[in-house]
Amino acid sequence: MKPFTYERAGSPAEAASAAARVQGARFIAGGTNLLDLMKLQIETPMHLIDVNGVGLDRIEATRDGGLRIGALVRNTDLAADKRVRRDYAVLSRALLAGASGQLRNRATTAGNLLQRTRCPYFYDTNQPCNKRQPGSGCGAIGGYSRQLGVIGVSDACIATNPSDMAVAMRLLDATVETVKPGGETRAIPIADFHRLPGDTPHIETALEPAELITAVTLPKPLGGRHVYKKVRDRASYAFALVSVAAVVQRDGSGRIAVGGVAHKPWRVEAAEADLPRGAKPVAARLLAGATPTHDNAFKLPLTERTIAAVLSEAKG
Repeated sequence: MKPFTYERAGSPAEAASAAARVQGARFIAGGTNLLDLMKLQIETPMHLIDVNGVGLDRIEATRDGGLRIGALVRNTDLAADKRVRRDYAVLSRALLAGASGQLRNRATTAGNLLQRTRCPYFYDTNQPCNKRQPGSGCGAIGGYSRQLGVIGVSDACIATNPSDMAVAMRLLDATVETVKPGGETRAIPIADFHRLPGDTPHIETALEPAELITAVTLPKPLGGRHVYKKVRDRASYAFALVSVAAVVQRDGSGRIAVGGVAHKPWRVEAAEADLPRGAKPVAARLLAGATPTHDNAFKLPLTERTIAAVLSEAKG
């Protein structure tokens, strides 16, 4: 690990201002992903800004009947919150499907949204990776790609987003709140927060330099049956090959989002009109234009079967 300097911020605005002042600065809270990347010298920040003391660790009701989740709310606390379990059960279930209990105790809401891909070529510094080193190439294209993306990919990157929580957030139409170094705030729809790779896979979110996530806001609850199903290589502590988050009403209508297949949580609202007709038409519209590799083509039928299992569970 390379040497770095460290400071503790006293407020969100102070943290953002410090990040703008020091070149190569990064925010740190739980550190469950960042510290691993620093040990491998994939991330080499010159300065760390500890944001654990800035007071963003509460879950509060909003005026319109939703919830405002502080950026530093730990995954364990969010999954266990009575309001989340009652009104946003898909989010609670997605969180509990991720990582391990020990990691959930440290991982934060903002950190979960910002965690980086687990593509093996990103983690192997002997291999080319446009996400790690822009312009170096993508070793996964033409390499081993079983766990990687099948849709929304590009000639520069076929990595996937690893977050379970983000899939549920996308389903629920969450909004990411931020503060900039000058004190300005903004709200980013979760649909626009994560980026597709295009020619710049190293730019993963809509955040600007030194911009700090302060909260994630959920709109008022959705009725219906909430289901999250994750297909992975082992029963725990593994990332999704395919995951499906859904809210299904009694008449069969609802919403659906998929993880493990793209560079961002994958939701195509037009496909949701087909939910009453079953998994096959939904999967066909969700995955229209997919370009799988030889290694991961199985994800297409696996997605359809997982959607079928989710719809079956939702209908009882």
